[in-house]
Amino acid sequence: MNTRRWIALSIVIALVIISIGFRFVTTVAEALFFDTFDFDTEMVEEDILIDGSSNERIAVLHLNGTIQNTPTGLIVDETYNHPLFLQMIETAAEDPTVEGIILQVDSPGGTVIDTAEIHRHLVEVQEDYDKPIYVSMGNMAASGGYYVAAPAEKIFAEKATMTGSIGVIMESINIAELAENHGIEFNTIKSGKHKDIMSPGRKMTDEEEDIMQSMIDEMYDDFVEVIVDGRGLSESHVREVGDGRLYTGRQAVDNGLVDDIGTFDDTIQEMMDDYGLNNAQVIEYNYGLNPFSDLLMNAQQFLNDGDRELSNILSMLRESDKPRAMYIY
Repeated sequence: MNTRRWIALSIVIALVIISIGFRFVTTVAEALFFDTFDFDTEMVEEDILIDGSSNERIAVLHLNGTIQNTPTGLIVDETYNHPLFLQMIETAAEDPTVEGIILQVDSPGGTVIDTAEIHRHLVEVQEDYDKPIYVSMGNMAASGGYYVAAPAEKIFAEKATMTGSIGVIMESINIAELAENHGIEFNTIKSGKHKDIMSPGRKMTDEEEDIMQSMIDEMYDDFVEVIVDGRGLSESHVREVGDGRLYTGRQAVDNGLVDDIGTFDDTIQEMMDDYGLNNAQVIEYNYGLNPFSDLLMNAQQFLNDGDRELSNILSMLRESDKPRAMYIY
């Protein structure tokens, strides 16, 4: 093996060791810290956007970022927190003073399971609590971001909103040729011929591609059904527009995926007018952190800013062996 191959191999091994060490240290540190101090780090905070009657309120929930249930603790995601977002939905549903919910969406989508979980919670709010849900789309409400919006009574988008991207995607990295060029071998012992399906160490067979495609098709059928039920569109029309492409807000209105062009403020006013809530207090839910957790988040941000490239590499390594079905653009 020549010098260049030895150098490349050494870099790969070093990165893998760093990744394993990083996960071990953060896991141990998190366990020790929370076992020692034993307190909740996160909570739902409530802020007033528009003052009015506290007996009839409109709750605003912000769905920002990628929808995925990632671990929280010492490593804090300040953009999206899946358990807390579900808690926000339940809080708004169970609060007798909340007459309606506005979901402000700015998301490219996310994992199939977590996206479907949000959708299920929203449908339960409508069916069990009889509370209307309106959606205001921001810069992007694509794929899973549209999936969660579909059951809403009304959907508003900006003209330049990127929405649609209806479909499912699953990807994995195939490094077999790279490994072969650098003298790296994969030793795999498995119980069945498909146990290592989508392994990065080899190319998939035609049979395996058919297996994975059948799974993706099934999830896509679920996506189509969600839109048919939520928007009252025909299945043939949904499949026609749901070929994975993005639409602008105006195009989405034209093909029936969105009700009207409007801002976030327009959405609030529409709900007030439709349900006689012109004196309603408008509140928004936000993620709250206790002071020490806030300090940890700032420290993490400082470390990330100091070596963003290494952080991205480690993230890629941690997720590269986890192919997941995604409703994502």
